[in-house]
Amino acid sequence: MRCNSRPCSRSSRGRVPEALTLFQSALRVRPDASDCQLRYASALASAGRHTEAEKILRLLAQRGSAEAWDQLALVLKMQDRLGDAIAAHDHAVKLAPQNAAFWCNRGLGLSLAGDYAAALESQEHALRIAPDFAAACFGRAQSLHQLHRLAEAVADYDRFLTTEPRHTQARSYRLFALQHLGTLSREALFAEHVEYGRVVSPAPARAFPNSRDPERRLRVGVVSPDLREHSCAYFLEPLLRHLDRAQFEIVLYHDHFREDAMSARFREHASAWRNTVSLADSAFEKLVRDDTPDVLIDLAGHTGTRNRLPVFARRLAPVQITYLGYPDTTGVPAMDYRFVDPISDPEGEADAFATEKLVRFSSTAWCYSPPADSPEVSSEPRPADRPLTFGSFNHPAKLTDATLACWAELLAQTPGSRLLLKGSGLGGGPERAAFEARLARNGLSLDRIELLERTPDTRSHLQLYARIDVALDTFPYHGTTTTCEALWMGVPVVTLAGDRHVSRVGASLLSAVGLDDCIATTPADYVKIARAQSKLIDDFGRKALRERMQRSVLMDHAGQAARFGAAVRACWRESCRTLARPGT
Repeated sequence: MRCNSRPCSRSSRGRVPEALTLFQSALRVRPDASDCQLRYASALASAGRHTEAEKILRLLAQRGSAEAWDQLALVLKMQDRLGDAIAAHDHAVKLAPQNAAFWCNRGLGLSLAGDYAAALESQEHALRIAPDFAAACFGRAQSLHQLHRLAEAVADYDRFLTTEPRHTQARSYRLFALQHLGTLSREALFAEHVEYGRVVSPAPARAFPNSRDPERRLRVGVVSPDLREHSCAYFLEPLLRHLDRAQFEIVLYHDHFREDAMSARFREHASAWRNTVSLADSAFEKLVRDDTPDVLIDLAGHTGTRNRLPVFARRLAPVQITYLGYPDTTGVPAMDYRFVDPISDPEGEADAFATEKLVRFSSTAWCYSPPADSPEVSSEPRPADRPLTFGSFNHPAKLTDATLACWAELLAQTPGSRLLLKGSGLGGGPERAAFEARLARNGLSLDRIELLERTPDTRSHLQLYARIDVALDTFPYHGTTTTCEALWMGVPVVTLAGDRHVSRVGASLLSAVGLDDCIATTPADYVKIARAQSKLIDDFGRKALRERMQRSVLMDHAGQAARFGAAVRACWRESCRTLARPGT
């Protein structure tokens, strides 16, 4: 028995409380209406009432409803119960094997669980059932992206966008993939970001209730899916910890279902914590507007399972800033500022490729806080029985053919040396086999390379740096967390500086700790520097490098927080002056 669909449409538009009331009324009249129960459970999940939603869905699932199993899987994912969610997806496709949407949703669940090869197969199964099913085309693109098959992923994103040109999430994924590929000129990539800004809804003229006193205490909202154990957290947490509470009140919007010990640390720094992962954009917009932030900071850009740039495009605060998460402009006209530094984004040259005003708030844009349980570094020289080892723990998506060819030349010029690589998919299975084939095509002999899967925790990851003598940065997409981790563990890093932010991060980080000699400008220079560093490492000493990093601006947490706060204040003052001008 079906119920009226109006409450469902209200829920999808973000009017969840109203939808819940209407569903409850409908169910009092027809308590056995299974369709209405499904929609009611969906609304409960949207409201964050997962336990109630799960109870309803399990009852319907036990009666043989494939749709209930599919919807239950979503609710379980929202609770970080990925194993149970995959099992629910399996029930759904078993009961309805010709339902392409259920196979597509199963693929998304497998992606979330990290089983990207199985996710790809599930999406391709959906497309065999329904070749024109756009959602599965998008899902396949995401799976290819996660399997580091970036050129194929971009092709699928392009196909999907021909049918769904205003799908901003797909556009963001595509932009992020293009950053890794490095195949577009700076001008062409900038044009792609500008096009994104054209597609998202323009910011309406809006009068904000916020007092425009330039010196008062400011309410600063921070929006991120990474307020948890995540690489971004190691750069954000020290800033928030030291930010002057007399000047700033912090409201955190955590856009992810997972909360952990790091999330608890962030909560301590905030006057309010909002978990917004279940909110549709319209509900998210209402929540933020009700909080009336003076400054709203985006930490995702075109990254993450979902970002909130389409909502930023509708201007949620008088001042909007993007920082940290994405290595480029957002393209969003309503994003006012982007926080960078003079090395990552040289003055004059970089400004022409940003839709935001670039704010170079410090000599380096990063502030690193190592994990509390970091292992100590050894002062002992490399064991005589261990070969000289170069290594990289950067994400495999960053391992371009140009990078691999450069490393092949390095090994060729350094007899007896080895290369240690670690990352998702490198430990075994089809991903490793495909990567080994790429290594061979780029002249890297497999008998001189060791491939490792991701480690189960950060401490064991850091301990592996004891096996590396010189860390190798990727290009054109540099590492950030991996570079800081290598330096913290006393391992010098060699980087190749390019012409844009994504390929200048390494230069900024190494300059901050006084390792300018490790910054190359050509692949040949990169090889020369890496070879030179391999001869100097035992003389330099790992402990000395950690101590140098501790004295650097990268770990001047209080100073960086003060500089960050001063930049936020300057943006606010400029906004107040602009509002005061005649005609504005």
